Amino acid sequence: MSNQQLIKSAHIWALALILAGGVWAIAGKAGIRLQGQNSNQNQNQNGNQNQNGNTNSNTSGNTNSSRSSNANRSNRNSRNDNAAGEQAGMGNMTSQDHNFLMEAAMGGLMEVELGRLATQQGSSDAVKQFGQRMVDDHSRANTELMTLASSKGMTLPTTLDDKHRDHVTKLSGMTGAEFDRAYSREMLSDHNKDVAAFEKQSNRGSDADLKAFATRTLPTLQEHLQMARALPGNEGRGNSNRNDNNNMNNNRSNRNGNNNGNGNGNSNRP
Repeated sequence: MSNQQLIKSAHIWALALILAGGVWAIAGKAGIRLQGQNSNQNQNQNGNQNQNGNTNSNTSGNTNSSRSSNANRSNRNSRNDNAAGEQAGMGNMTSQDHNFLMEAAMGGLMEVELGRLATQQGSSDAVKQFGQRMVDDHSRANTELMTLASSKGMTLPTTLDDKHRDHVTKLSGMTGAEFDRAYSREMLSDHNKDVAAFEKQSNRGSDADLKAFATRTLPTLQEHLQMARALPGNEGRGNSNRNDNNNMNNNRSNRNGNNNGNGNGNSNRP
């Protein structure tokens, strides 16, 4: 091979090496760009996922917050509606009428529960029969009173308060003759108070419907009182109660007479 041919071959190899190096360099840059693009894409995707996660979290939080707010609003509205209903019913009712209504409702509930106890734990037929009569009569009266209160936008209690519950709990621990005596005394005391309260409401009540209810129910309560006086252990107690009331009334009359006498005596003084 001549020198010229060698020189040409060297030039060709050198050119090939240069071209190969250029191609390799271009391919390397292209690979770096691809990796950079993939990295940016992954970062963008992760960013979008985080944004979506935050959006979903915020949406879920807002939804739960809205639900809680709506539930709280609903509960508040329900309580306000109940309070407004009772106030609306009380608008045409004096405090005496309202107190009578609540006390009659609570007393009626207690009479029913004590009556059931009497039918189960009483030992005498008189106590058992009286207890059943209390369940029947006071259940009817309670239903009538609830209907009346509902017509006036009021809600009556359906369970006993602590004071009345204590009476039931105390008697529930007794049986036989002990129960009969305690129940008989309780019924005599309760019905003396009931008759007095219903007589007062019948005569001096302001609400016409409540006054009519008291007037209708009073004869039944008076009959209950007569029956309670005949229960075991109460014989003579009813008379003593009447005598006590008469003595109290006489004492009041005497005090009034003394006051009038003193007043007249003073007026005659110079």
